Amino acid sequence: METAAMAAAAGSAVGVAAKAMPKAGAAARRDCQLASRVSIVRDAGLVSKAGVRTRVSVGARSVRVAAVNSSSAAVATPSVTESEKAVSKPTVLVAEKLGAAGIELLEKVAIVDCSYNLSNEDLCAKISQCDALIVRSGTKVTKEVFEASKGRLKVVGRAGVGIDNVDLQAATEVGCLVVNAPTANTVAAAEHGISLLTAMARNVAQASASMKAGKWQRNKWVGVSLVEKTLAVMGFGKVGSEVARRAKGLGMHVIAHDPYASAERAKALGVELVSFDEALTRADFISLHMPLTPTTDKIFNDESFGKCKKGVRIINVARGGVIDEPALVRALDAGIVAQAALDVFTVEPPKEGDALVNHENVIVTPHLGASTMEAQEGVAVEIAEAVAGALAGELSATAVNAPMVPAEVITELAPYVTLAERLGRLAVQLVSGGAGVKQVKVVYRSARADDDLDTRLLRAMITKGLIEPVSSAFINLVNADYVAKQRGLKISEERQPTDGAIEVPLETITVTIANVESKFASAISEQNGAITLEGKVKDGVPYLSRVGSFSVDVSLEDSIILCRQVDQPGMIGKVGSILGQENVNISFMSVGRKSPRQHAVMAIGVDEEPSKATLQKLGEIPAVEEFVFLKL
Repeated sequence: METAAMAAAAGSAVGVAAKAMPKAGAAARRDCQLASRVSIVRDAGLVSKAGVRTRVSVGARSVRVAAVNSSSAAVATPSVTESEKAVSKPTVLVAEKLGAAGIELLEKVAIVDCSYNLSNEDLCAKISQCDALIVRSGTKVTKEVFEASKGRLKVVGRAGVGIDNVDLQAATEVGCLVVNAPTANTVAAAEHGISLLTAMARNVAQASASMKAGKWQRNKWVGVSLVEKTLAVMGFGKVGSEVARRAKGLGMHVIAHDPYASAERAKALGVELVSFDEALTRADFISLHMPLTPTTDKIFNDESFGKCKKGVRIINVARGGVIDEPALVRALDAGIVAQAALDVFTVEPPKEGDALVNHENVIVTPHLGASTMEAQEGVAVEIAEAVAGALAGELSATAVNAPMVPAEVITELAPYVTLAERLGRLAVQLVSGGAGVKQVKVVYRSARADDDLDTRLLRAMITKGLIEPVSSAFINLVNADYVAKQRGLKISEERQPTDGAIEVPLETITVTIANVESKFASAISEQNGAITLEGKVKDGVPYLSRVGSFSVDVSLEDSIILCRQVDQPGMIGKVGSILGQENVNISFMSVGRKSPRQHAVMAIGVDEEPSKATLQKLGEIPAVEEFVFLKL
């Protein structure tokens, strides 16, 4: 957290103590256009209550009073041309061929640029004009690409399962969401794996080529049966599981290796989970379905092949790089590997005359794993929906560089997400002095068990609220923890059990910033000596419920004025009258106090930002001791 920025512009707060006139603060950075900012979680759509009446809460009582500003003057809505509408749309660059159904879906929400076969230089030149990028396996999305985007690129969609051609670390650092399409081509890839398995076992490709050459070689192309043979599935994810399911139907015994596989899921499919070495020594057939990572790069090498049962047969429809191809040629020549069936290669397409491709005991296909008509359209629609959803502010279930937050959790926590972000935004605007924010504590009060409350999304949004108003950073679920760490911001979380209903995810969220000075002294809690704000959700709307040691009850739909005054009759009317005279509409008003006729804090929700002159008038009220304007 930049201490200079914190000292000069801690949000858009404007405050005074002892009636001193507030200085103009830096306006909270808001970017209205989807083309230049994509939020991972959409704020709840809250309509401003700027109607004729306003609710005023005093302590635990709520009464209805006439609004200070009840003007009903119509507001003219400027016309928007078609060209202006087009400019407001995000731009999606489709760098590799995508099914028509996916393109049509994207065109409904974005400007779609289909530019295929771009060089790395061309991609870097175009990417700064794009909000989203869709690729298949042929385009490398490197750190250079993310740097060239200059912060505009917010979503990369990989039309397929593997994401080894995308630099995830670079994407995460800049807050770019990476999504893939893991389900649409699952069946297609599994079917192709089984096709290669059976074709290899019965020498279908070689026998076909032999006949087309005018030969009849029944004795040469004798195959092997699959029944009772052991198939080792290396990588027990979606595709691997489907391959296992089909292989069981062929009468094979299936074992699998995957350090992250669920034992319950494997058991349900009748699959035995084993170690990597055990899979090698027991397998008659090995089917590869692992991603290409630094750990799996060339994991099948001379040493691995040396552990295999002599005569093993290998199928690869995953990634070419997991096999050391020269080592596989040596194993084939030595008879350790009897046959191989390959759909993927380290370099695609392989060089002409490649020894592995031309080996007599190898059958090959040109990366056809997902190449069915159904899968191509399915992948196109799946990735288009994921990208369009991300551009609309939704968290895709297929995000690969963000926590996998289930859709039902996102839906349930939606109003609390808004609350969390706004509490962070308000809290940082209360900070003064040059020390900067370093330690923040978040307390969640809930009746739910710890394992039934996922707070990652809430923590990310609190981080967003704390950092964005005082920096040029863009924060979302992807990069929240990374950016906080880079800025030396430590956020600790605590859960406090309550006796409330478990149907309600959270009763309150409390945000505390320690070891800082405050522009509004009353925001310092007497209990912990830190800036403390507490909020809750009522009827789906976020509310501020505590400021320091004072209880309030004000909707967080609009910006807020906080006033500390001597508790005496007529204060609500005086403050409201000044705001009304200056055409500032009040949406909510709440007064919290510790005891009658002592000090009270008034929290006022306003639709418009008050002018300096208006704030000056509030400060001139004799009973007002301090106030601050906080912008949402």
